[in-house]
Amino acid sequence: MSEVELTQKQIQDKKRREAQKAKVNEAVAKADIERGLLLVITGNGKGKSTAGFGNITRALGHDQKVAVVQFVKGTQACGERNLLSSLGVPFHTMNTGFSWDSEDPERDKMAAQQAWAQAKKWLADPQYDVILLDELTYMITWGFIELADVLSSLSNRPTEMSVIITGRAAHRDLKALADTVSEVRPEKHAFQQGLKARIGIDW
Repeated sequence: MSEVELTQKQIQDKKRREAQKAKVNEAVAKADIERGLLLVITGNGKGKSTAGFGNITRALGHDQKVAVVQFVKGTQACGERNLLSSLGVPFHTMNTGFSWDSEDPERDKMAAQQAWAQAKKWLADPQYDVILLDELTYMITWGFIELADVLSSLSNRPTEMSVIITGRAAHRDLKALADTVSEVRPEKHAFQQGLKARIGIDW
């Protein structure tokens, strides 16, 4: 490639970068609304709770006040809870596990409603900056808590509060209310290859 051709290519590349930068700057300038966000992380792929806890850790790193409600999770170890609890993050864990392991669905429903009652208290408390409702979507799908109550509590939370909801099959009304919806798509999973869940990676 000659020096002239290289220079022309560099000029074209520079123009493309400048045009892209102008578009980004324009979009940033238009995003002038300041309030808390509602994020829904759903889909059948691995990593939804991990992403939710990543947001909680980020907020904690900025000295924000955070809280976590774990729906579904049982009594097994949880690395995120171990760490964050030691840093003073309040947790409420439902401690019943998945529906297919249940021996008493009515007891599970009561536990879900107790967990939701705690979530509602935190959702109404303006001292919290970010709240994670981990695997809340299952509670709606299974009919353990009312969708309308969830939507109302989210809509009426303090303006500056952000909420992260994780779990498969998020209800369309929940996604419609959200500011950001991420779909985690499964492409390949170690479990399908016979690999056991691994501490530090899966819990």
